[in-house]
Amino acid sequence: MLASFLAALFFALNATCASHSVRAQGVLRANLGRLVIALAVLGLFAHTVGHGLSSASLGWFLLSGIIGMGFGDLGVYSALPLLGSRLTVLMTQCLAAPIAALGEWLWLGTRLTTLQVVWGLVILAGVAFALMPSRSSPPRVKVRPVGFLFGLLAAAGQGFGALVSRRGVTAAIDAGERVANVTFGLNAAYHRILAGAVFTALWFVALQVIRPEPAPALVTAAERRRSRWWMVANGLAGPVAGVGCYQWALATTPSGLVLPIAATTPLLAIPIAYWLEGDRPTRRSIAGGIIAVGGCIALTLSR
Repeated sequence: MLASFLAALFFALNATCASHSVRAQGVLRANLGRLVIALAVLGLFAHTVGHGLSSASLGWFLLSGIIGMGFGDLGVYSALPLLGSRLTVLMTQCLAAPIAALGEWLWLGTRLTTLQVVWGLVILAGVAFALMPSRSSPPRVKVRPVGFLFGLLAAAGQGFGALVSRRGVTAAIDAGERVANVTFGLNAAYHRILAGAVFTALWFVALQVIRPEPAPALVTAAERRRSRWWMVANGLAGPVAGVGCYQWALATTPSGLVLPIAATTPLLAIPIAYWLEGDRPTRRSIAGGIIAVGGCIALTLSR
């Protein structure tokens, strides 16, 4: 469970770094850049300290990367301009957990206790309460129905990506590999990032041919240089530390427990944004955060 909390924390830090990087580099360049940085760092670790590409779980983690970091991220970035950030995050985080839990039960036979299900739902309810748009705080874009299809794609990508990762853990255990450690998590993250980076690079090339992404407006050369450091921080916080802890968590804990805790990422991002950018949180987001954190504590104690 500690790995799940760490993953959520690193993903939250990644969100702030990503916003600075995207502002100066554009969505596609920022996303591809962070994956290249992560691939270099994780690849160096995997081929020196880890087991490189020799794991019995390799195929499953590559498939997980294509599903989660390929189609899942495609759904997120496609939904953002159609739903806005809050609705996109809400759909992705709150639907991914039940999709993964149901899939793991049907495919791998993993059952959660009634208390675990209840506290997982409490966490998701807190996230929903904090992020749900209202009359006083409506979405900042015109919501279009097709955006909900992309939101569903994002949630399915994250949920099924976690499910396939759990199947990869089973394959590794059957082969006699040790999985309950950070080294396995970082090595698994390398496999996922490898597949996700290839998918994203091909998608980037295809889009640049079809419709080139314009350079961000009103960005000075100095701002663009600083954005490279944000891109490095983005790659280290999210794909390296975040995904590494996420895979470590999935190696030891059912996805139906990991994903509700990971869903608190946008709530953990609130104090980080306030600290780094002075973005003051609303009372509603604080209340939702308290509910979600209380659910996380109860979920941990219910094991």
